[in-house]
Amino acid sequence: MKYSLQKKLIVKENSDFQKIYRCGRSLANKNMVMYYCKAFHPSHKVAFAAGKKLGNAVTRNRVKRLLREVYRLHRREIKDDYCLLLVGRAAAVDLKSTALEKSFYSLCKRANILKKEVEKK
Repeated sequence: MKYSLQKKLIVKENSDFQKIYRCGRSLANKNMVMYYCKAFHPSHKVAFAAGKKLGNAVTRNRVKRLLREVYRLHRREIKDDYCLLLVGRAAAVDLKSTALEKSFYSLCKRANILKKEVEKK
């Protein structure tokens, strides 16, 4: 089975970003901030962000690429009725993907958005 992140799952519209910011709850650790809310689309969607404080465009794009990859690997473990916004923090600039994966997984666990069969592992 090929695991790819379909473009239709990624939030592109600014209004959708704002909906997730406004109606969503947030959790954070030193590597990322995760906003989550019940889906306002028929299926769940995800957005990725990295602010200018992280560095130049190359650095910000690397952080967003890492966030996309971490989400892609774990999206089947997340409940289908949630929209997510993942925001990279300065500590994520120098991280490897495995450390970012652990951060993402811990935030998902705290937010209680993992499917039941995954939580039992």
